[in-house]
Amino acid sequence: MPELERVITDSRVLAAMAHPVRRRLLDLLKVAGPATASVLSEHTGEAVGNVSHHLRALAAAGLIEEAPELARDRRERWWRRTTRTLTWSSADFTGDAAGEAIAQAAESLNLERQTGHVRRWAGQPQDVQAQWPRGPFSTEGWLRVTDEELARFAAELIQLIDRWAEREIPDDGQERATVFTFARGVPARP
Repeated sequence: MPELERVITDSRVLAAMAHPVRRRLLDLLKVAGPATASVLSEHTGEAVGNVSHHLRALAAAGLIEEAPELARDRRERWWRRTTRTLTWSSADFTGDAAGEAIAQAAESLNLERQTGHVRRWAGQPQDVQAQWPRGPFSTEGWLRVTDEELARFAAELIQLIDRWAEREIPDDGQERATVFTFARGVPARP
């Protein structure tokens, strides 16, 4: 069983994780569980060789590991995440010019990834969106808080999302689709 959480403080690990293809592979391994490069290639549309390259980079960073017990023969290589949740803070890279640049790039790529999921949903035909008449949501609010209060708010929100993400899926015969959800809280002005 993978660790619950890994806090990334090494800029090399953050750079390995931030690459868009690698991030997608990490997401697929989280949602679908262990997989081979061939299976991941089918899901991403990337060439098997390219997927294998990115899997090796993720393994070198300690973000995934081989799962040899799943292999049917010596040629088959299965991969799994080493941790369920990856967290990092730009503050951990302050004072190191290269680390700061990597953290800034990772933050930008992460935001593009998150908003990309929402944009793809918004671009779906109406008949596809009609299959989800009540669930998809958007919310926003202006809070007046201190840094400490925002951190407490974030912890509560993260705990709620984690509870739903890690819950035991009921065996009730209902089909459940994967749903991406994210939230951000940043200082801003209207």
